[in-house]
Amino acid sequence: MSSIALGFVILTSLLVIGSAEPSSSDGHASVPPRGWNSYDAFSWIISEEQFLQNADVVSKKLLAHGYKYVVVDYLWYRRKVEGAYSNSLGFDVIDTWGRPLPDPQRWPSSRGGKGFKNVADAVHKMGLKFGIHVMRGISTQAVNANTPILDVITGGQYNDSERHWQAKDIGLKERACPWMSQGFMAVDTDKGAGRAFLRSLYHQYAEWGVDFVKHDCIFGDDLDTSEILIVSEALQRISRPIVYSLSPGTHVTPAMAAKISSRVNMYRITGDDWDAWEHIKGHFNISRDFASSHLIGAEGLKGKSWPDMDMLPFGQLTDVGSNEGPHRKCNLTIDEQRTQVTLWSMFKSPLMFGGDLTQIDQTTLGLITSPTLLEINSYSGNNMEYPFVHAKSPHCENVQITRPVVPVDENEDVNNDLQLTSCSNVRARGFILEAYNGDIDHICWKEGIAGENISRFCLYKRQPLLTEEEQIAYERRYSGKFHLVTAASDDLCLDSSIDRRNSMEKSAFMKFSPCRYSANQLWDYVDGKLVDSYYGLCATKHILDDTKYEGEVRSWIATGRKGEIYLSFFNLFSCKMTISTTIKELAKVLPKDYIRKGSCYCSEIWTNQQLGIIRKELSMEVAAHGCAAFVLKCH
Repeated sequence: MSSIALGFVILTSLLVIGSAEPSSSDGHASVPPRGWNSYDAFSWIISEEQFLQNADVVSKKLLAHGYKYVVVDYLWYRRKVEGAYSNSLGFDVIDTWGRPLPDPQRWPSSRGGKGFKNVADAVHKMGLKFGIHVMRGISTQAVNANTPILDVITGGQYNDSERHWQAKDIGLKERACPWMSQGFMAVDTDKGAGRAFLRSLYHQYAEWGVDFVKHDCIFGDDLDTSEILIVSEALQRISRPIVYSLSPGTHVTPAMAAKISSRVNMYRITGDDWDAWEHIKGHFNISRDFASSHLIGAEGLKGKSWPDMDMLPFGQLTDVGSNEGPHRKCNLTIDEQRTQVTLWSMFKSPLMFGGDLTQIDQTTLGLITSPTLLEINSYSGNNMEYPFVHAKSPHCENVQITRPVVPVDENEDVNNDLQLTSCSNVRARGFILEAYNGDIDHICWKEGIAGENISRFCLYKRQPLLTEEEQIAYERRYSGKFHLVTAASDDLCLDSSIDRRNSMEKSAFMKFSPCRYSANQLWDYVDGKLVDSYYGLCATKHILDDTKYEGEVRSWIATGRKGEIYLSFFNLFSCKMTISTTIKELAKVLPKDYIRKGSCYCSEIWTNQQLGIIRKELSMEVAAHGCAAFVLKCH
């Protein structure tokens, strides 16, 4: 048998692996959860009939590929009547204890106080798992009605030595959900009644047969660590295994996620993802940062936890905030959709499909059931962005592929010169520490070293000025940290504030702000890097010249269960690019023995090409906004 034919047999056997449903034998959410969510296609207006029709398709077409969760997204308790919309007040169905109940007009099987019990039973008979979306805290409607608080231990109203507690005693109106201000507010978790209310919610969900909870307005900018911990503890005590997912993901950092990841199973790291190319582009940096922080598949609630890049908005969809069901096609090109599902798989994000499954076409079905991508999504390891890619394009004129670093004058405004990056980025190790005026250190960007004809860029290290009370409170937590100031002004400190308010390309430029004792302004110098105390990211000098910067090429790499190497090229330009790397460069980032003799048999997923033996360079022309995904078996 020829080497090419033998390679084809090997790869074919490997590709079959991903078609099987992921095993759950090694813990809760042992692999990234997969399923369907109603939001992208139905907004909040989905009915019981529509939901079960989509669940039926999941059972028949997707369950064999590991898609097993079907999730009702938000406002299932809101009556679909005139005047009701996403932030309306007074249209919700609640029980005696202030807990939401399904709208009986849209969910007729819930009548008589049954809740979602009958729907969950129907889903379970299909071999699937049932999920719901819930909001942080308590509804404004329950607070206005001043409903009593249920004590699930006694079965009666919660009381202690002080009194019987009601909704107005625990609702925090000053902490309403910012984007649903009339709908929900936080509860006072310092009070036993507040904790009792939260326990009563999840006790009811478990009684209904819920297997998955998407908890919203609780993470990122909306972070409520206390409620997350209380809910996690409640789910820990419930014998029924329930996947705990946090949403949305605005302003999320690896440092923030590390504080809660062990208490949950999924957590959104981006804002809502819709079918726009700019949304997809915005996921590359944040996925890189989370992968380098070793949070993929970390310890979670009763099992593992997974950073979540949101749903796949393919097929038939609705519009944001719409009171209308699926009425339009996905705006992404087929190449853009391939890029999205490939990045999600290489990053090991949960795969939750968002389109109307009753109208799914074979092309879309093939996108989300690729055996190789599902194998990567469930079982690959060493997932990371791969830096050693090269690009050229005969198809585009005047396109600059790399960002140049140019000298800057020391006295110019540096607000747009410094930015945050992953500390694993080679551009982060760019600073040197030098003595200045005897006892004050200054930290300089290495591309302005003395002896070179380049203006130096330096920051000056200052110990934070603390009162005696502040010193006692903070010295343990921030021991050895310092402020960074410019030579021109000692009362303005480098501030690491960044903006991740949506899934678009994040603004990561830093600024100088009045000095204060804040984790955003406290830095550490480690091995040529400036590490900020708040985000756990590093500073870099990243200057652009006037040349148009239209896009970039990116790449990811991972390893398989049987020695495979998975490699993907991503072309973020709006023109074709030839992207390449070498076998020698691959060996730089892979564990030992993955490439022993310097040659690899290669296949590409989307074109179904058998590329044969690669000994030096792997190269492929990649469509605009498209990708190439390779499987390599090396010798």
